[in-house]
Amino acid sequence: MFLTPYVERLPYPSRTVQRAIGVAAVVTQAGIGVTGSVVRVTGSGLGCSTWPQCQPGSMVPVDHAQYQTVTQWIEFGNRLLTFVLFVAAVAAVLAAWRIVLDHPSRRRLVKLAWTLPGGIVLQAVVGGMTVLAKLEWWTVAIHFLVSTPLVWLAVLLLRAFNEGDEPPRPVVPPLARKLLVPLVVLMWLVLAAGTTVSGAGPHGGDPGTHRFQAPIETLAQIHGGLLVAYLVVLATFGLALMRGPVPAEVWRRYGAVWAVALAQGLLGSVQYALGVPEVLVALHVLGSALVIIATAALWCGSRDRGAPVSGTPAPRESGELTPAR
Repeated sequence: MFLTPYVERLPYPSRTVQRAIGVAAVVTQAGIGVTGSVVRVTGSGLGCSTWPQCQPGSMVPVDHAQYQTVTQWIEFGNRLLTFVLFVAAVAAVLAAWRIVLDHPSRRRLVKLAWTLPGGIVLQAVVGGMTVLAKLEWWTVAIHFLVSTPLVWLAVLLLRAFNEGDEPPRPVVPPLARKLLVPLVVLMWLVLAAGTTVSGAGPHGGDPGTHRFQAPIETLAQIHGGLLVAYLVVLATFGLALMRGPVPAEVWRRYGAVWAVALAQGLLGSVQYALGVPEVLVALHVLGSALVIIATAALWCGSRDRGAPVSGTPAPRESGELTPAR
């Protein structure tokens, strides 16, 4: 590619820099969902009434008879955070690209890194459609659900910076390995069901937006039932781990999943009992991101791809330059 000569001039990212970029990707991908929930609970979803402009004829908030200045800035601020998200994603791509120039076997790392900016562009388009659709509840649900795989992929990227590229070798018993797939499927079903509860709830992002016309009690029961199913599979996974020697790291990750899942379930119950207060909504969205992160970390920890080979530049003779590829 024509950018390769410029990328090869970049300093080779150290192990510390690689980890920092991976962590930044996870934090930003998870954080944008939380700030989006703040937009929703403050009724600022249509603070900027159009997209990509904030108001017709202006990219930034302006005095407007219909839209309050504070709601405009809350929505506009969330849009600006997309650029922070994109910067973190571009840093991941550049780091992975610089690594593969010295270690050509690390192409999986590059592919994972490229999913982030691509996903952000898709998410921005979906966000624009959501605004143009006046925050119809199902568009908001899609907007949230599109962001969840990006959190998962960011965790896989962080792991990829810290492992090799050998064929994955399972480090858990066969039954536990098989249970990971239904565990992940149930996790996303819980998230999808949660969007229907939000769609029928009081926080639509704007007082005039349409809500999902379904009994919220029934939707909450379905959401809670799927969480119970997730926890049952998680418990079965733990029993399966006892059938063979398992690295201590896997048990630590397994315990982390239990901690965040139970905390999320408790928070959801309290939130429902108290009438869905705004602060708890944002915390519940944060909890959703933590469940994804913990489950993805357990998924990654269940197999081994060998030691990382890209912690340092490839050895070369003095004066030799990295060949362009």
